[in-house]
Amino acid sequence: MAEVLFTMGGRRRRRRARLTRALAWMLVLVGLLLLADAAATLLWREPVSALIASLREGGLESQLRRIETASPPAGERAALLALKAERRRVRFLARRLERGAADGSAVGRIVIPRIGASYVVVKGSGEEELELGPGIYSKSLYPTTSFPGAGDTTAIAGHRTTWLAPFRHIDELRPGDRVFLTMPYARFVYLVTDRRIVPEADVQAAVAPSRLPHLVLSACWPLFSAEKRILVFARLASVRPRGAALIHTRRQRASAFGATLTSPSELTEGSGSATSGARSPASSPRLPRS
Repeated sequence: MAEVLFTMGGRRRRRRARLTRALAWMLVLVGLLLLADAAATLLWREPVSALIASLREGGLESQLRRIETASPPAGERAALLALKAERRRVRFLARRLERGAADGSAVGRIVIPRIGASYVVVKGSGEEELELGPGIYSKSLYPTTSFPGAGDTTAIAGHRTTWLAPFRHIDELRPGDRVFLTMPYARFVYLVTDRRIVPEADVQAAVAPSRLPHLVLSACWPLFSAEKRILVFARLASVRPRGAALIHTRRQRASAFGATLTSPSELTEGSGSATSGARSPASSPRLPRS
């Protein structure tokens, strides 16, 4: 009997030892995964959120193509045909898209060659919108901002470490660097002029209007902190109408009210000629957390 009990006790000890070793290896594996995640976030971007955002990106691409190929309703076609100046048609279409687009929906594409950035832009700069990609400040929260072509100040926020981290390297932008913003109705080229580091509550620094149309890119500063914001300012250098804004001739009308997909060369080549006392909204006292 004693021998049987001794054998059973030995089996239990060996079983506990195996379980202990398995648990130890599992903890080591979890630790290694956490270290890998931290290293990837430090050197690149947070991998889990990046994977989720990448899976969503295809849907945004499809959504943007549908917007670009959609024809305006008959009543809006007549209004566009009555507008002889291209800049007025661009403004009309910009305001139309700004009013009609839902928060988080695809509205354009931003390309920044200096930092290798090319992302679909969505409407809105709240937490949910910025999980999808760079977001244009909403006029309902920041009344002095607007879609490009609709007013003076266009502001776009983006993450630097999580999700797609589209603005990870905007601190590397220098005066003269180009930023391309392609909307369904026009392609805008901006030239970087300046950058500033401001407190998160300094909304005025980002959304104040100016005499000339300009773009402001915003993101959290420094990396892994939301204490401050980095703002990159760029002046409008050129506008090339596209889509429904091109209705000079019958051929252009057919093109404008049909397919207007963006080609890779259109996104990366600069061309065209140059065109043309806010208060901080009480409902949004801080800049977007990105």
